[in-house]
Parts: sequence; structure tokens; C-alpha cells
Amino acid sequence: MSGSVLVMDDEEDVREIVQAILEELGYTVESVENGSEAVDLYRKRKEQDTPFSAVILDLTIPGGMGGKEAIKKLLKIDRNIKAIVSSGYSTDPIMANFRDYGFSAVLSKPFLPQEISNILQEVLAL
Repeated sequence: MSGSVLVMDDEEDVREIVQAILEELGYTVESVENGSEAVDLYRKRKEQDTPFSAVILDLTIPGGMGGKEAIKKLLKIDRNIKAIVSSGYSTDPIMANFRDYGFSAVLSKPFLPQEISNILQEVLAL
């Protein structure tokens, strides 16, 4: 697989692990800590005509912009964004009804490398 993926998660360990998995799978990866950084970087890359193929957004960012707020802003930048919502809170209504919020797929933590690979393949094929 190839393409570029933006990973947004408040936990550095999670960002590093996801980045390593995705790079092993052949993706180019950039990671940020919160939703406002994700929105800024996504906008910048789109303006430079080097847009991300997909984004993985952590649903909950303590004290910062999480995935729910970020996806609203990202959809204004790119109606066709391929966004995956990620969370350890599987009972959150967004996880069950992710499409209603503008997400293309859901990735429940903790996840296996094969799961992230499969979900990204599905999303990029849309």
C-alpha cells in the first residue's frame, strides 16, 4: 500500500506505534497531538497540492480539540476526506454511528497492525 496518512492522538506512545505500523505497511506518515494541529496541517498539505490520503483521529483529546470537533472543520476543507475515528471508548455514540459524523471508518483501541491495515485499505478503496 502507499499514500500519506495523518495521525492525530494525544498520546505520544500511540502516535509512535501507529506511525511505525503504517510506515512498515508502506505509508508516509505525519502525526500531531491534537485536532487544531491536524486541521492546520491538513489545510496546509491540501493547499500545497500534497493532500493526505487518509486521517486517523483520536476521538477524545483531554484539554484539546478531539476528533469530533476536528472532523467538522476538516469536512469544510475537504468534503471527500477519508477519516477514521479511533478510540478506546467503544461505547461512545460516535463510534457506533461514525458515518453520521463524517467519518469513513472506525478503529477501536487497542488494535492490531492487521486491523489498521485492513481498515486503511477499505477506506482508501472508497
